[in-house]
Amino acid sequence: MNLLRRNHFLLLFLLLTLFFVLTGTVFSAAAAETPTNYVVNMYFFWGDGCPHCAEQEVFLEEMTQKYGDQLVIHDFELWKHPENLPVIEKFADAYGFEPSGVPVTFIGNEYWVGFNVDKQKEMERAIQDGIEQGVVDPQDIVDGIQNLEPPVMKPASVITLPLIGEINLENQSLFLSTVIIGLVDGVNPCSLWVLTMLLAMIVHTNSRKKTVIIGLVFLTVTAGIYALFITGVFTILTYVSFMKWIQVAVAILTLVLGIINLKDYFFFKEGVSLTIQDSQKPGIYQKMRNVMNSSENVWAMVGATIILAAGVSLIEFSCTAAFPVIWSNLLVSHNASKLTFILLLLLYMLIYQLDELVIFFIAVITMKSSRMQEKHGQILKLFSGCLMVTLSLVMIINPAWMNDFLHTLAVFALAILLTLFILLLVSKILPEFGIYIGHKRPKQKKAAQKKK
Repeated sequence: MNLLRRNHFLLLFLLLTLFFVLTGTVFSAAAAETPTNYVVNMYFFWGDGCPHCAEQEVFLEEMTQKYGDQLVIHDFELWKHPENLPVIEKFADAYGFEPSGVPVTFIGNEYWVGFNVDKQKEMERAIQDGIEQGVVDPQDIVDGIQNLEPPVMKPASVITLPLIGEINLENQSLFLSTVIIGLVDGVNPCSLWVLTMLLAMIVHTNSRKKTVIIGLVFLTVTAGIYALFITGVFTILTYVSFMKWIQVAVAILTLVLGIINLKDYFFFKEGVSLTIQDSQKPGIYQKMRNVMNSSENVWAMVGATIILAAGVSLIEFSCTAAFPVIWSNLLVSHNASKLTFILLLLLYMLIYQLDELVIFFIAVITMKSSRMQEKHGQILKLFSGCLMVTLSLVMIINPAWMNDFLHTLAVFALAILLTLFILLLVSKILPEFGIYIGHKRPKQKKAAQKKK
């Protein structure tokens, strides 16, 4: 027993060590040395009232304080000063593009239209390179004194691979975040409980055809409603994204929801809870029975399944809404385009449905279905809570961390490590001292009731 206890404490120590190492990786920034050799000329075209221009002005103020006289900013306001329009037209002609909006920024051979976290990093990289190595004055390119040398606007994070082509490593962080958040969001106890209960009823009809029809209709309708909900969240956050306090407020909200999920692990369904309440379950059971009663008529069965899926989706929103809000807030903070959102949403929904599709196809093939146990639901709550809290804190402190591939990995690894630490503590360490909490707590209650 002493040896076992010693091993548990050793494993706990190793997990804590890894936790603090990863924390240090995510929440530390290396101080950059500032060379003093060259002066960089930046040309900044903006509009008074443009929210992204206002964000870039804050960034440029920081750059001015950081680099002092080594950075000279030439700014031109366009909306209230139309006399500056010929200036931006000359710059655009010299660089070979059509300006589609503001802000527009020029440094050396590079230019940027718009402003977001990615472009901020590229601009600072261009400023640092220019100070260290020297860079052409964009005005000399416009005047024809210097030639525009390719490549223009070639981000340092773009690499070229044989047969594959160019890959932007910075964009992979949003891809990675979408995959992991979608996966964790899909593995949530509410949707899994409903699906396993529905499949358990269907397979008892011993009809593979009915199982396929009801299962596919149910999954399609719930996925469609969820995708519409996520689109609505993203659209709302996009319109209010210029107010930074909105993004912080959303992150604080999801942080609170994450804490509630953590509470659900230790005190399942006690107090405020993001689960399907016991009082709502009889209604869901009744809707499932209505589907079974309509199973003799295919169209009636499909209609009853659609009603069930729509009703369950509305009930599940309180259980699953946090991750779509976190994910949408992340995309908005990176100024993701509509096309990027659509492509990532398709990926999100595919990943989100993976676990349910696996359960569904297993039920179709074997005509057997097992119901989800409460213990499994609690453990899923624990992991989702840890991930919500970690992501929300990052969004509050510095969303730019999620723009870096390695930092993104570190953030998710932190959540996994924290989950493993709590599970080890609850499952192995505390029971040796007679303390039972989390998913061990219900077992202790049942044992106590049996003794009585």
